[in-house]
Amino acid sequence: MTSLLNQLNPSIKAFTVILLVCLLTFVFDPFTPLVYCLFTILLTFVCGKIAWKRYMLYFLIIILLSVGMLWTTLAFADEPNRPHDTMEILFWDIPKEDVTVALALTLRMLAFASLSFMFIFTTNMVHFILSLMQQCKLSPKLAYGVLAGYRFLPLMKDELNQIRAAHQIRGVRRANGIKESIQQYKRYAIPLLAGAIRKAERTAVAMESKGFSGERQRTFYRTFTVKWQDWTFLVGMLLLFFIIIMISIKLGCFSWYKGQF
Repeated sequence: MTSLLNQLNPSIKAFTVILLVCLLTFVFDPFTPLVYCLFTILLTFVCGKIAWKRYMLYFLIIILLSVGMLWTTLAFADEPNRPHDTMEILFWDIPKEDVTVALALTLRMLAFASLSFMFIFTTNMVHFILSLMQQCKLSPKLAYGVLAGYRFLPLMKDELNQIRAAHQIRGVRRANGIKESIQQYKRYAIPLLAGAIRKAERTAVAMESKGFSGERQRTFYRTFTVKWQDWTFLVGMLLLFFIIIMISIKLGCFSWYKGQF
């Protein structure tokens, strides 16, 4: 149960997230994105095997950004239709219409983040690329290019540490200030770029020597299929979304997006 989300087909999971983000874009009330965000977070923790401390750290950053968005939306809102219908927040009388718009935008942003994090923290990126090739017919040339770049990222980090160590051995002092830091990273950029080009050439030669031609008709060591659990996940997430909308309508707080800002 705790790794159910991790075992789902990555392509179906990505399609579900994209579809829900598109649907939430047309919702413009605070209640619906708030409830859906809380449910998504709960689902991620209960049915996903994730690093919860890392998840909370990243989500905290999104919350801080959302608070900034809430404040700027309240501060620079358009003239409300009912300016005399206000509420007091921190000794500041704010039109209720502006508060509703600000909360709708902020909570919708948090709902987007919760869906994105559910996908990111429960999906192996290599499996996702392989699934895109098998289920979505992504070009192998593009897919393996992305995989090669993904594999190079840790190597680039190690190479950067080696270049820094080499500079320290040669007596190059550490940068002090923004200007010196920019110049220092310029010195790092050339050897990093040269090393990346060499790795890319070696990878291309190795792939060609192994018979890689980029044809779509190929066999895979790891095969991915779409199972009933994947369709259940897709239908269940959509069904819950519409149930929350129905509850929101019953409570009288549902609203579609009509160009409000």
